[in-house]
Amino acid sequence: MKKLLAMSLIGCMALSMVACGSGETATATTEPAAEETAAEETTEDAAEETAAEETDAEETADDTASADDKVWIIATDTVFRPFEFTDENGDFVGIDVDVLAAIAEDQGFKYELQSLGWDAAVAAVQAGQADGLIAGATIKQERIDSGWIFSDGYYDATQTFVLPEGSDITGYADLAGKNVAVKNGTAGADFANSLKDEYGFTVTVFEDSPTMYQDVILGNSAACVEDTPIMADSIKTGGLALMIPEGMESEGAPYGFAIMNEENQELLDMFNAGLANIKANGKYDEILAKYLGN
Repeated sequence: MKKLLAMSLIGCMALSMVACGSGETATATTEPAAEETAAEETTEDAAEETAAEETDAEETADDTASADDKVWIIATDTVFRPFEFTDENGDFVGIDVDVLAAIAEDQGFKYELQSLGWDAAVAAVQAGQADGLIAGATIKQERIDSGWIFSDGYYDATQTFVLPEGSDITGYADLAGKNVAVKNGTAGADFANSLKDEYGFTVTVFEDSPTMYQDVILGNSAACVEDTPIMADSIKTGGLALMIPEGMESEGAPYGFAIMNEENQELLDMFNAGLANIKANGKYDEILAKYLGN
């Protein structure tokens, strides 16, 4: 009996020791598991931070690339010698064309020049289909009031009445009862309209300069009104049977590059900065001499 009791006590002690050993083992294995979980969480956080940084870097790179890849759409006229026209090789050239190219090179921006014709070019910029306009556009208050935002002036021009060769007209008074041809929406049209009531002549509007010139050459109109440098070049290069009389010109006003959306102010600022630079380094004078002579 005593032996049996002793054996029972020994068994209980063994169980007790096993239980204690199990508890110690559980405690020992729980601490490393917690450390591993914390390490995993730290690794995941670091990975998330790295991924976020990479995303920010990619977005910044995309924004930079997008700015560098920006192509500005510039609208212009089709025939406005010597500012924009097609030469004998079929290339689109002129003072406006070369000035814009020189400014873009100086400022490092890309652009696409679209030759649309005067009315279509203005409409394209107004509708947001083009970002800017360079087409011998005279800076005048009426345009500013209607939403045009002009650059600094890049060429000063007068407007002049133009007569057929051999005309006996010597002044505005001789136009009484006659018709004068003008191009739609131009400073020349404004000049003619400002005088028509005082001197008693009528005005017919055309969409482009060549058609307007032909109207005078054919005798349908007694005169037309055009920017003086354009008319002088057209008579010289085109052999037109027209002449520029003395004393029938306006006081003159500068041409300007124009935008019609304030969001394109960056383009206007680059034009002004580039214009100042090419005037300072002599490139501007080279362009004028190329088309107008010295």
